[in-house]
Amino acid sequence: MVLYEVEGKTFLITGGASGLGAAYVEAFLGLGAKNIAVLDVAEEAGEALAGRMNESNPGKVIFIKCDVSKEDEITKAFNKVVAAFKQIDVLINNAGIMVDAPDFWRTACDVNWQGLVSFTMKAITHMSKAEGGAGGTIINISSTAALKKYRFLSIYCGAKMAVLHFSQSLAMDPFFDETGVRVLAICIGPTDTPLIQGLENKAYCPKLGKVFVKESTMQKDSQTVSSAVNAFVMMYKTGPPGSIWYSNKNKAGRDITSIIDEAFADFQKKILEA
Repeated sequence: MVLYEVEGKTFLITGGASGLGAAYVEAFLGLGAKNIAVLDVAEEAGEALAGRMNESNPGKVIFIKCDVSKEDEITKAFNKVVAAFKQIDVLINNAGIMVDAPDFWRTACDVNWQGLVSFTMKAITHMSKAEGGAGGTIINISSTAALKKYRFLSIYCGAKMAVLHFSQSLAMDPFFDETGVRVLAICIGPTDTPLIQGLENKAYCPKLGKVFVKESTMQKDSQTVSSAVNAFVMMYKTGPPGSIWYSNKNKAGRDITSIIDEAFADFQKKILEA
């Protein structure tokens, strides 16, 4: 098993000002990360996080305001990180919005999907050994919503399934051999963060929102932030290129790549190759 080191690596984490993103910042700093760039639209929270982290890790963390739904801001932010640190070793596409509401679903899709793809493609160009880069790791955050159907969150489920399929398709051989870029994805279950609060406002219609609150077990079954972070760090340290991971209900993180591959093989055999 190859063990991937954290020490000496430079990280770019989107949606890193709060929630799981902020927890990843703290965890990887504790493991010896060289530098971390925190990108988020929440400027006050981002600046505060960078300030706290730099108290014990002087100069290691920078905050850059970035709306991941806007391509021009993505480009400017990515270039600022490269200018500041010269090299990005690890990209964590953590920014995400779980809202299907009529006045917000398009922005959510741009954050959950378009922004993730944009950062991924920029990171590949920057990291690829074929382009003169040093290689690296790209981690895309999917969700258990990609693995089951939620009638309340059909738009969110679709975006997270896209992230999962994009990541695994992108990482197919010989991608890693040619680029030196390891692509990982993780399906994270409901976690005790603000993402699972205010469920009544997240469905695509108010009527379903009320039902969502009554029927949802997200808050009751949510895992702790520390459990999700432990699974995430395990994936980073041990995950083979192209692997898909799973973190849910406070259980140890696990590699589910073989299960996903088997399911797709069965699907293709029964439907596409019939």
